[in-house]
Amino acid sequence: MRYLPLTETDRVGMLATIGAATIDDLFVDVPASARLSEPVDLPAHSGELEVSRALGALAAQNRAAGAGPFFCGAGAYRHHVPASVDHLIQRSEFLTSYTPYQPEIAQGTLQVLFEFQTQVAALLGLPVANASMYDGSTACAEAVMMAARVTRRRKAVLSGGVHPHYASATHTLAHSAGVETRRLAAAVDGEAAVIAAIDAETACVVVQTPNVFGTVTDVSAIAEAAHAAGALLIVVATEAVSLGVLKSPGEMGADIAVAEGQSIGNGLNFGGPYVGLMACREALIRQMPGRLCGETVDAAGERGFVLTLSTREQHIRRDKATSNICTNSGLCALAFSIHMSLLGGTGLASLARLNHAKARSLRAALAAIEGVEILTPRLFNEFAVRLPAAAAPLVETLAAKGVIAGVPVSRLDPGAGFDDVLLVCATETTTDEDIAAFARALNEEIAR
Repeated sequence: MRYLPLTETDRVGMLATIGAATIDDLFVDVPASARLSEPVDLPAHSGELEVSRALGALAAQNRAAGAGPFFCGAGAYRHHVPASVDHLIQRSEFLTSYTPYQPEIAQGTLQVLFEFQTQVAALLGLPVANASMYDGSTACAEAVMMAARVTRRRKAVLSGGVHPHYASATHTLAHSAGVETRRLAAAVDGEAAVIAAIDAETACVVVQTPNVFGTVTDVSAIAEAAHAAGALLIVVATEAVSLGVLKSPGEMGADIAVAEGQSIGNGLNFGGPYVGLMACREALIRQMPGRLCGETVDAAGERGFVLTLSTREQHIRRDKATSNICTNSGLCALAFSIHMSLLGGTGLASLARLNHAKARSLRAALAAIEGVEILTPRLFNEFAVRLPAAAAPLVETLAAKGVIAGVPVSRLDPGAGFDDVLLVCATETTTDEDIAAFARALNEEIAR
């Protein structure tokens, strides 16, 4: 067969070479209870055309975000990505490039990463940024580990407004390294609870703004409380466009800032791949994971780029490494950087203001519906609403009518007590007609 070139004779010979009588001998360490007693319940093999048709039929059951009114956010946002972004990242020298193992040879790749770092540092308001992380959630986890190394403490306090998926990713990594993560109860606006939870054992405090409920918070007071206790402040942003108008984490006293960069240059992409952003104070640079690209001059005095700092185990001794992050999200980071370059500072601010205006229009439309309560006190482009019934079934009902109404909090954080709360988001892609269709459909269902 085309993709299975081994014959039965080949297989018998391979087993004889390694001293195994049958294929089953290779799996003796897997408990019998974990093995299947019969083949997987999947269709038998088919020809390429048949498989293509079957998979096409499955794909047709999906609904694209652009197919109608769409109000999902909660960490993944639909924004317009200029066609020029995709055109440029499709160039073969970008599309096929990988980690620069001989970095100084790959001057183009290094320059792209250097420009990316410069943009991220400006966006997050901190002097040093690295050359990208996997995504926002794992960047948050890496930041907590970094803080534990810096402070030599083993406890992280996570605000109740941190995205539950970010909290879970952070707990998974921190737990394996012996770092305790204390996640506070989910809260629409819980600044006071965060400050009260800081003690002398706290390595870092993790807060998100806008938080998972969409609440915008000036975290300067939390920064002061954390620093007074000898802890670091980590600020998370899941919506990078918000940084076009809101105070940067650095302005509010953050020691480390992380963000999800998907909103700029990257489509929803079925949930990934995305690109994590990270920046920190200069004093912490040696504990930052990943790599940093720097600018220098060559022997001829010409501008050049170098891999200035690399703290991962593939480049240095394992016992000296700060992280086992394997690569950077290079192509997604490039898309981010291209889009940022096209926008510029003025364009990003205009885009952010447009997002805020659309969300205000949506808020006004939903607030006018009897039985709907707006929970988010200060919003950017996303907010939480309390409905007179469970949110999840209502979302399914509206989806059948062609309106993707948002993300139920119960889907993100089961058991948190927010079953009747729905997260809704409006971006520059949201039209007045979309908002009207959502409000009309929601009003009809609530009135039933």
